Amino acid sequence: MANVAVVGAQWGDEGKGKIVDWLSNRADVVVRFQGGHNAGHTLVVGETVYKLSLLPSGVVQGKPSVIGNGVVVDPWALLDEIARIEAQGVSITPEVLILADNACLILPLHRDLDQAREAQAGKTKIGTTGRGIGPAYEDKAGRRAIRVGDLADPESLDAKIERLLAHHDALRKGLGLAGVDAAALKAELLTMAPKILRFATQPVWRMLEKARRDGQRILFEGAQGTLLDVDHGTYPYVTSSNTVAGQAAAGSGLGPRSVGYVLGIVKAYTTRVGEGPFPTELFDDDGKRIAERGREFGTVTGRARRCGWFDAVLARQSIAINGIEGVALTKLDVLDGFAELKICTGYRLGDETLDYLPAGLKAQEGIEPIWETIEGWSESTQGARSWKDLPANAIKYVRRIEELIGAPVALLSTSPERDDTILMRDPFAG
Repeated sequence: MANVAVVGAQWGDEGKGKIVDWLSNRADVVVRFQGGHNAGHTLVVGETVYKLSLLPSGVVQGKPSVIGNGVVVDPWALLDEIARIEAQGVSITPEVLILADNACLILPLHRDLDQAREAQAGKTKIGTTGRGIGPAYEDKAGRRAIRVGDLADPESLDAKIERLLAHHDALRKGLGLAGVDAAALKAELLTMAPKILRFATQPVWRMLEKARRDGQRILFEGAQGTLLDVDHGTYPYVTSSNTVAGQAAAGSGLGPRSVGYVLGIVKAYTTRVGEGPFPTELFDDDGKRIAERGREFGTVTGRARRCGWFDAVLARQSIAINGIEGVALTKLDVLDGFAELKICTGYRLGDETLDYLPAGLKAQEGIEPIWETIEGWSESTQGARSWKDLPANAIKYVRRIEELIGAPVALLSTSPERDDTILMRDPFAG
């Protein structure tokens, strides 16, 4: 049996939460390998809706769930999320949740900096969630971050905080923010430390290596999407981490050969949150209809998502960058009732025709989609659990997407419910 890495193949919000929850039933361990609490996964189990930000989706099923070293962790947000999910009847113990001791922390000063920068940027703002994720990754790269394991060494915290504030106080002064009280920050950290350290009692890399050697099935859970990757996305309108499948190894502590089958999550149309280029965005009644039917609001932020037709160019590019072997196509039911659907099959940039998204922002903003029109269907696909339950034109739409993106549909999701999923190929079968 293979391990499986799940990544978003668009701008995030593709429905990874449901797919990871569905796959968790087949997994032995679930690992979150990048991002922060700016990412949201919604799980619908019967009448209960779970909204997760930092917690891996496996916790709902009681599977060992790992927050890897590639994640930046707001410890207070994590504790709040644990309390909220436990209030829904899910027990989150150190046997269920394992936190990497070498994961870097998001502190209140990171949140202050994030929000102050966005406020100052005006029209050039990126559209961050203001939760401090970007500044925390900056400190990680700058080698001045405080990590989970540092909380167990109070005597060393003074020097670490001093180094951190030497950088931040200068930034804060330039942004009109007051300096940080080092003693107060240390007191906050030490008060919170025992509640967090109970989940960080073993090296994550060693725990995962043992699971791999024992033949356990590991599910790597990504956040956001490929087009938000800090290297491969629509830079600078991206997140602050690598969201691609290659990060599953670096962000968990396992070697790259351990990642296994790469499953890309692809929505049957396209959405994005925040600022930045969006070639297939709709500003008409079709866009509004998709948004309303798809309930397109961010799990974490509540912000309305921008909606557009399916972009096969972007999906094809993401498949290549991630090494995606199969896709999970989600939210097909949102397209029920459209007389016509459109798919972007290429781009025009001036006199050029492109079959990829260029790296330059000016070019990204100047491209125009080349459309292919496909006949829609009037019948309902919602809740379908087999191919025979799908309208003929819905099947034609799925098959055309497969042709254009160059990858097979391994799973097809027809509602937010866990069991409304059509399986063509079990990713864990390798």
